[in-house]
Amino acid sequence: MMPSIFGENLFDDFFGRDMSLMPVLPSCDPLYGKHAKNLMKTDVRETEQSYELDIDLPGFKKDEVHVDLKDGYLTISASKGLDKDETDKQGRYIRQERYAGTCSRSFYVGENLEPTDVSAKFEDGILRLSLPRREQKQLPRTTTIAIE
Repeated sequence: MMPSIFGENLFDDFFGRDMSLMPVLPSCDPLYGKHAKNLMKTDVRETEQSYELDIDLPGFKKDEVHVDLKDGYLTISASKGLDKDETDKQGRYIRQERYAGTCSRSFYVGENLEPTDVSAKFEDGILRLSLPRREQKQLPRTTTIAIE
C-alpha cells in the first residue's frame, strides 16, 4: 500500500464527507477534519474560592472567541474565517487543508452566576476562565414522602 504524500490518510479524499452520514463512523468536522476531537480540550481545577478552566484554542485569535453565560450554561464558541485569494502570487495550491468554520462547547455552571462574576483571559491560544464557587443548596435529608 502506498503512503499518502499529503500526511493524512490515503482514503481521506476518496470517501469524503458522505461517509459521515453513517452513524457508526465518527463524524468529520470541516474546520479541523478528523483532528477536531483534539480541539477545545479543557482542564477544570477546583480551588477554595473558584473553578478554573483552561481551554485550548490553538490557531484562534482573541477576537474570534466568544464566551456567553445564559440560563446556567457557559458556552464558549470560536469562529475561524479563511481569506482565500484566488490569484496566489507564489504558485497554485495542490492541497489546502485550512478551512473556515465554528466550534463550541457548553458547560452547566448553575443558575446563580452572573456574567460579571466570570473573568476571562486569552493568551497563547489558551482561554482561561475563573468562576466563583457558590454554596450549593442543601437537599432535604429525608427522602420519604408522606402519603395522605
